[in-house]
Amino acid sequence: MTLILKPGTAWTDAWQRCVEVAPEAFHDDRVLNYWNGRWQADGRLLPTTSPVDGSPLAALPRLDAASAHLAVRASLDQHKAWREVPLADRKARVSATLDALTEHRELLALLLVWEIGKPWRLAQADVDRAIDGVRWYVDEIDRMVEGRTPLPGPVSNIASWNYPMSVLVHAMLVQALAGNAVIAKTPTDGGLACLTLATALAAREGLPVTLVSGGGGELSEALVRAPEIGCVSFVGGRDAGGRVAASVADLGKRHILEQEGLNAWGVWNYTDWPTLTGHIRKTFDYAKQRCTAYPRFVVQRETFDQFLTAYLPGVQAVTFGHPLAVEHPDDDLPELDFGPLINAAKAKELGDLVSEAISRGAVPLHHGSIAQGRFLPGQDTSAYLPPVTLLNPPSTSPLHHAEPFGPVDTLVLVDTEAELLAAMNASNGALVATLATDDPETFARLSPQIRAFKVGHSKPRSRGDREELFGGFGASWRGAFVGGELLVRAVTQGAADERLPGNFPDYRLQPS
Repeated sequence: MTLILKPGTAWTDAWQRCVEVAPEAFHDDRVLNYWNGRWQADGRLLPTTSPVDGSPLAALPRLDAASAHLAVRASLDQHKAWREVPLADRKARVSATLDALTEHRELLALLLVWEIGKPWRLAQADVDRAIDGVRWYVDEIDRMVEGRTPLPGPVSNIASWNYPMSVLVHAMLVQALAGNAVIAKTPTDGGLACLTLATALAAREGLPVTLVSGGGGELSEALVRAPEIGCVSFVGGRDAGGRVAASVADLGKRHILEQEGLNAWGVWNYTDWPTLTGHIRKTFDYAKQRCTAYPRFVVQRETFDQFLTAYLPGVQAVTFGHPLAVEHPDDDLPELDFGPLINAAKAKELGDLVSEAISRGAVPLHHGSIAQGRFLPGQDTSAYLPPVTLLNPPSTSPLHHAEPFGPVDTLVLVDTEAELLAAMNASNGALVATLATDDPETFARLSPQIRAFKVGHSKPRSRGDREELFGGFGASWRGAFVGGELLVRAVTQGAADERLPGNFPDYRLQPS
């Protein structure tokens, strides 16, 4: 079977549509930053490539530190004006933005495919979750802000590349709805065009948005430490998050810091193996490049043979490849579980970690082949990594204790409940976990001892939408919890003695 790129889905097609929809933001040869209410042709251009096939994309306009400080000061001026805008007007402008995002839903999704490698189904879902989630807040915001006021300064958003719409744009629009100006830094690894288009649509409706690009080291002084910033919202890894946490702790600044953790799926006295098989394939969505992915399975040794019989068909059914490759021009885009990793360097790094773990004693239970993927003839496949499953990675391997952020599962065998809990808590906190057990009493007894914010009973947990709360235990989260009403509370002010639910240096408060 020889595949072709589906007509109308090329990067050049997507770029031309962006130029037509938002010519103020997309020029023939570059994307602009947006600050001080204007599109700015500034920044040092950094070439970028698509993880899909290694082809060139729009260059990233990296702002310098001095310009970033000017952007933050301008955002404060916007913030002072916006916080006085009546709620009804804010709702109308956010709703108009959502209508515009809906109108250009497929273009936003196509940009996500090229820029961060999401399969078409997942790219559309990312856009839809942003739109639908913010519409819920528009309907509910009146009660959420009653008795509350916007923050003293704008909210600064620094987010990872994997969910530009459903995490970053969603947060920005809710923050603006609550009365704040918002600043966002484009993730260096991907999402530039998608975020630029979304920002252009929001700016047209008069929302106080700022979008700048640049390196974390260059911009952190302005986007994290500047006195004008009212809150820092961060989504990313523990190393970068730790540096942000140290800065905001020193300054006593409002913050929301979501960091990685090794989310674990425990199996103890469990027999519903057909259901598990169905879950396994779904855990590989977007190559496990998600904060709520499950890369670690902790399995009761005496049932390991049954677990493996259920697990292997699930992982063997996983499909991957070029997200826009079809057999015939009129075919629908393929229903893939994942496309590439975010870049070739990440694929190589993870492949090297797998090889090293095997050389030190890990047992490869499944090792997919690149030949199993769906690709165009002669296509660059350097950013793709087939699914891998390792038994008992050595304790010296990063795969033993850290989130791989790629399609690599590690299995650990245990004999006692104490070992089960220790292995599930290996990363000092996680966002989600699952305990698969037939006995509700066992789940009720063990699940509180698992250091994850959400624990599923024999099924996966997700970040959640609308009213569902979200946070993390241990080192996986710092600052205010979010989700539902808590997201609005995190970016507004209440009574002087208010203690926000969250994980702070001097206290931890679980939502009631």
